[in-house]
Amino acid sequence: MQIHSIFRIRGIAVAAAILLISALHLVTPLSYLHWHNVFQHLYYLPIVFAGLSLGWLGGLGAGVLAGISNVPHNVLTLHVLPNYAIDQLLDVPLFCAAGVLTGVLAERGRKQRADLERTTKRLTEVYRELQDNFEWMKRSERLFALGQLSAGLAHEIRNPLASVAGAAGILQRNSSLGRKEAECLEIISRECQRLNRLLNNFLEFARPRAPQYQLIDLAAVLDSVLELASHAPGIQRIELRKELFPHLPPVESDPELLKQVLLNLIMNAIQAMPDGGEIVVSAMPRHERMLIQVKDEGTGIKPEDRDRIFDPFFTTKDNGSGLGLSVAHQIVEQHGGMLTADANPEKGMTFSVSLPLRHARRHEA
Repeated sequence: MQIHSIFRIRGIAVAAAILLISALHLVTPLSYLHWHNVFQHLYYLPIVFAGLSLGWLGGLGAGVLAGISNVPHNVLTLHVLPNYAIDQLLDVPLFCAAGVLTGVLAERGRKQRADLERTTKRLTEVYRELQDNFEWMKRSERLFALGQLSAGLAHEIRNPLASVAGAAGILQRNSSLGRKEAECLEIISRECQRLNRLLNNFLEFARPRAPQYQLIDLAAVLDSVLELASHAPGIQRIELRKELFPHLPPVESDPELLKQVLLNLIMNAIQAMPDGGEIVVSAMPRHERMLIQVKDEGTGIKPEDRDRIFDPFFTTKDNGSGLGLSVAHQIVEQHGGMLTADANPEKGMTFSVSLPLRHARRHEA
């Protein structure tokens, strides 16, 4: 609508300028032929402007208008100065040619600029994709090397750790132990269990199992996850709310791995809300995919840390391993999906899991 208004204003300006020049022709005495020659050449200014701003049709229309509006002056001069009047009439085709040529060149220039802008935009997108792919490749190489190292260390540590835990268990069965000895053995046993859980996390990150895809009822999976989260420490101060799109389509996914991802996101949200608040878990179909979001009202994540939260061993918690979000990110990528984190406008974070409704498989002939 605004573009049409601009064209209308420009057309009115061109017509007004041509009519003004024609009026000058009429009010100027014929004895001032040099002024009439100046006025005649002034027609080219609005005609060229019309061609540049309105296209070749606008330039042609301006040329025709210049010839028609100058007819009264030509009629007055035809009997007095016939040669001069004929010259002015012969200028009309030149007016039209100038308007059409200017319009054609202007439109060609605009088309070339538009093609150049499209090409530039496409090259920018390709460059951005190349940069993203390059970063993804570097991250994949780091993760692969780190995964191999983690797997090796986990296996090397697990056997002596099991021996320590077993020895502590044998000693704990001795009824003649003193109070201090029993407390020390309890600490050893508890720390062995904690280290064993950490080793399991290393192995899950280093060698994740292949997903076993099946069509799942996402609402039932979310109900199961929320039931597990309702028994988490600190949940008493937090309200868990579920928002589901009506009649959710089935999703082809590994239900256990998906539960692991969603439970990890909800537990992180709970831990980020020491003062309580609300956690909203939502699901809706979007563009042939399923979008699952976990929105909290927690302390949030610093902007400088958001690009690193999915890196292994990066954590902002005092007692975190830094593998939970990394494993979740890995599982979502195995499903052909995306896991992203965005800051809420007011408070907290929203973690989004976007999954394809169907998993792409290679069918053998």
